[in-house]
Amino acid sequence: MKKIAVILGGCGTKDGSEINETVTLLLALDQFGVKYQCFAPDKNQYQVINHVTGEVVAEKRNMMVEAARIVRGAILPLTDFNADDFDGLAIPGGAGIANNLFTYFTDGLNMTVLPEVKDAIVAIHQQNKPIAAMCIAPVLLANVLNDITVTLGNDDCGPAKDILKMGAHHQATTKGGVAIDAENKIFTTPCFMLDATLKDIYDDAHNLVEAFVKSMRQ
Repeated sequence: MKKIAVILGGCGTKDGSEINETVTLLLALDQFGVKYQCFAPDKNQYQVINHVTGEVVAEKRNMMVEAARIVRGAILPLTDFNADDFDGLAIPGGAGIANNLFTYFTDGLNMTVLPEVKDAIVAIHQQNKPIAAMCIAPVLLANVLNDITVTLGNDDCGPAKDILKMGAHHQATTKGGVAIDAENKIFTTPCFMLDATLKDIYDDAHNLVEAFVKSMRQ
């Protein structure tokens, strides 16, 4: 049975990993018979957001502790990740990860990436194993790996234009669409980069995992 690593960065679309995307991703992996282990940085998230009001809350929360809420405690610190133990890597989206795992929403093209996140991506890529990313997470892959093809939905959105400046390529997709970079084994889907429903997110996750798993079994 194949096993992949999933990187999370908190809990909640505004200040962590997007819950709908994470759960549908894990469900799709289970449906395709793939085991998974979730990881998160054992560090405080960038900020805490009240998801009712959208306002910043003056408190601190740990990314791994918060992400553990989604996966019923079955999570490990990202520093424990070893690419040799896995057949691939997946990263759900959420506006929060673009502040927590990488700093695109605060620093734009001058963004930085947490070292342990970058190391995990590079290690899997160097072993020629597939990587899947959802929603805003393809920006992270574009920044780390550069000459790859990903999707962020529409060609005219800001992040799609920015990844071109990072040296990556953009493929426009609609709901349920998956951009497949077969040469680099990169699989991406737009999710909430488009105006999506929960069913749309499930379709994205299902189609993403189907293509991702097929590459692992070839």
